[in-house]
Amino acid sequence: MLSAFADIKLPEPRISKFVLFLIKLLGRTYLFLFYGITQIVPHNEKTLFETFDRVMSGKSRCIIAFRHPNGGESQLLAWFFLFKLRKYAVKHGIRTIRRPHAIFVYGYEVMRWGGWVPRFVLPNMGATGVYHSKMDSKGMSRIYKAIVSGPYPVAIAPEGQVSYTADTVPRLEPGVIRIGFHAASELEKINPDCPVEILPLSIHFRFGPWGNGNMELLLRLTERLCGFSRKESKKLKFSERLEKCRDRIIEVNEERYKIKNDASIPLNECSYIDRIEKTAYAALETAERMLGLKSEGDYFVRLYKVRQICWDRIYIPDLYDIEKIPQIERSMMDLKAQEAWYIARHQEYADFSWYFKSPVPSDDAALHTKIEYIQNLHDFANRTMGGAFGNRVSIFPRKVIIKCAPVINLTERLAGYKQDRKNTIADTLSDLEKAYLENINEMIRDEQD
Repeated sequence: MLSAFADIKLPEPRISKFVLFLIKLLGRTYLFLFYGITQIVPHNEKTLFETFDRVMSGKSRCIIAFRHPNGGESQLLAWFFLFKLRKYAVKHGIRTIRRPHAIFVYGYEVMRWGGWVPRFVLPNMGATGVYHSKMDSKGMSRIYKAIVSGPYPVAIAPEGQVSYTADTVPRLEPGVIRIGFHAASELEKINPDCPVEILPLSIHFRFGPWGNGNMELLLRLTERLCGFSRKESKKLKFSERLEKCRDRIIEVNEERYKIKNDASIPLNECSYIDRIEKTAYAALETAERMLGLKSEGDYFVRLYKVRQICWDRIYIPDLYDIEKIPQIERSMMDLKAQEAWYIARHQEYADFSWYFKSPVPSDDAALHTKIEYIQNLHDFANRTMGGAFGNRVSIFPRKVIIKCAPVINLTERLAGYKQDRKNTIADTLSDLEKAYLENINEMIRDEQD
């Protein structure tokens, strides 16, 4: 049975040369074993190299705003920045970048579910954690200091968490823009000639010849989970197999959350999103009801709150000597931790299902589009069965493409920010989204050519 634990205590972030050496020694093997990656390729790389050149020479400060659709982006980028970026930059005639690195910002829950590896590696790479749903002045101060003082760029995922799709931008949180403007305001006081920039960066997976076979294996596994035989599937087209699994998983969740629909109206490409959203909201409301919370306000604020409470019942904040607590109190903590784990199953489903809105790919869709959908379809079943992100199955890519858009200069927008913060933040966030969408459209055009 699950027990409550004392909260995880981490050292102050620092950059350890020994840990960087270990990452260099083991990083490529780690990426291959866990992501199967054989090639990392930058596109629009001149923008990336020139941005790093300005930052590392003290001419600017930068937030690398990276897309986070798959979960492994921070590891990939950290390794690439440390051990490949300079080599590529020299080929483009930029020889002034010395020991490139980036300070990554992560959600503190990573340390709770991620195990000892991130607990050891991340603080020793200078990475800093933040909470999504409670005040964290210490964590925010570290981030501002890292941006204003340099000498490295700070890498933040504006989506706030894994978003599960690379070819659309489901949602962006304004936090990265607020952080950037606050840092630009502070830096203006001490170094007005040093602008704060945001570098929009996207990551795209592409698959080799084995992608088709692995995709078929994962689809068959999903069909078995849904109770469909291989004999049944042979009679259907590829897209029909996907629809059949998706519809069955939706129906199971509607039964679970007592959602009634008109049986005479079949699922179609318009109604399935509405039906999934109903189950997502029902799952979140169920978790809130079990925690005694009111179901009101922004969906993701509510989601993060439930997640935080559940983790805080499993890892008790500010608790050092859990073994010295009287048995009756310790047993109560353990019971609450066990309850929190079950409540979090509803939260995990509510988290993923909100994002699962992509239409079923056609039979002639691009391979990466099909694979992304099937990975998400299997995860849809996984969350329905009580799984979490750690149970997600991913197909190894052959190539990872790092694509950059032109930087967004926040210092140039400071005057507007001081006059009208709300609209300036909204406009800048919109420009960031447009940059990501242009990256996506460029990828589509390049592959069509």
